[in-house]
Amino acid sequence: MSIRQSLLAILNQGPCYGYQLRAEFERRTGSTWPLNVGQIYNTLDRLERDGLVRKADTDKDGHVYYAITGAGTAEVDRWLGTSVTRTGVARDELAIKLAIAVTLPGTDIAEVIRAQRAASMTRLQALTTAKSASNDPRSAEELAEMLIVDSMIFAAEAEVRWLDHAESQLARASDAGELRAVPLNTQAPKRGRPARPPVAAAD
Repeated sequence: MSIRQSLLAILNQGPCYGYQLRAEFERRTGSTWPLNVGQIYNTLDRLERDGLVRKADTDKDGHVYYAITGAGTAEVDRWLGTSVTRTGVARDELAIKLAIAVTLPGTDIAEVIRAQRAASMTRLQALTTAKSASNDPRSAEELAEMLIVDSMIFAAEAEVRWLDHAESQLARASDAGELRAVPLNTQAPKRGRPARPPVAAAD
């Protein structure tokens, strides 16, 4: 998620101060990703350094307003007009947890999967309930919130499907007697990062 471009897009509507920007961001994203004020001001400092915003007026309460520059507006236009490319592989905590757990001795992987599925289903049910409460958006704010909840529902559904797949793979490997704990390697590791496997070209 690009906090930088999101804040710029809000500033493109008019000057704001830090707390106001935080409130606007949360209002426009259904309070899904709360930001702390320190994060807001750190981002504003970088945007100012890069010439995308400038300090504007200060009100009677001491709030310093930030205004977008022409370069900032051009950056917003570029962001909105460019598709999102998911480069690299994000570190998925759950995938890493299961991958490590499979290699450890004495770990009940099936129980780890079952516990996670129960938690994932609980989250999915909570999201579905939230969706049903706002399933008929009548404003841009309500539509924005619904789109984010929908995205989270689809992600939760995908997680449950992946856990089902992991469970079937575990059962297959267990039946074939192929699961063995991975012992520590006593040889000194080579310096540098291990080579990454090649990425298959898309058809």
